[in-house]
Amino acid sequence: MSSDVVISCRNVGKAFQLYSHYNDQLKQALLGFWKRFYNQHWVLNDVTFEVRKGERVGIIGRNGAGKTTLLQIICGITTPTKGEVAVEGRIAPILALGAGFDGSLTGRENARIGGAILGLKRNEVERRLPAIAEFAGIGPFIDQQMKYYSSGMAARLAFAVCAHADADILIIDEALAVGDEAFQQKCERYVEEFARTGTILMVSHSLDYLQGLSDRILWIDGGKVRAFGDPQPIIADYRASITGEPVPAGA
Repeated sequence: MSSDVVISCRNVGKAFQLYSHYNDQLKQALLGFWKRFYNQHWVLNDVTFEVRKGERVGIIGRNGAGKTTLLQIICGITTPTKGEVAVEGRIAPILALGAGFDGSLTGRENARIGGAILGLKRNEVERRLPAIAEFAGIGPFIDQQMKYYSSGMAARLAFAVCAHADADILIIDEALAVGDEAFQQKCERYVEEFARTGTILMVSHSLDYLQGLSDRILWIDGGKVRAFGDPQPIIADYRASITGEPVPAGA
């Protein structure tokens, strides 16, 4: 990769195995060397783009276009079926917030584990715990088992952990909608502050927010890159594709 490129995707594709019958998965495990017992469903196909250091890139597309799958591949949560992905720097993946937490552990204990997963050393996590607890704003629940948390409380804690991970790259999947309005504003302020020095890759259906934040927009349509570049014309074209109305002249 070029020295200023921190995310590189080359001809990335992701296919899931769809089984038509109950026993087909077992047949595939036993007899898959001779015959395929599943159909491939390509969620992404030949996705190629680069993100430069310090760049803010928004990702748009209809539901099911493959946006979240792309973020998961970049974060290493899942692997591509084909193509290559290269990432330089520590990632804070603000997606599927709270999905990896253990309900039998307290919020504080989960924050320690989450910080370690994001690459922080134990003493670094311990120093950040008061700030994480303050950012999450869940009060004494930080020392309660997470099985007693609402989904919103778990998401707030997960965002707080990611916000204190000293990441180089922030990857966000519709996470700014968690919590109440005050917490959402806190998250937006954090993202705006991070954008001054770090790299951001964000999926959102809030087109106005993305247009104001992003340097470039990546439009994923049917698992493929439909456009990548200047936010204003791409978002205008995307809006027109949704409504079926032509783009006004000069837009």
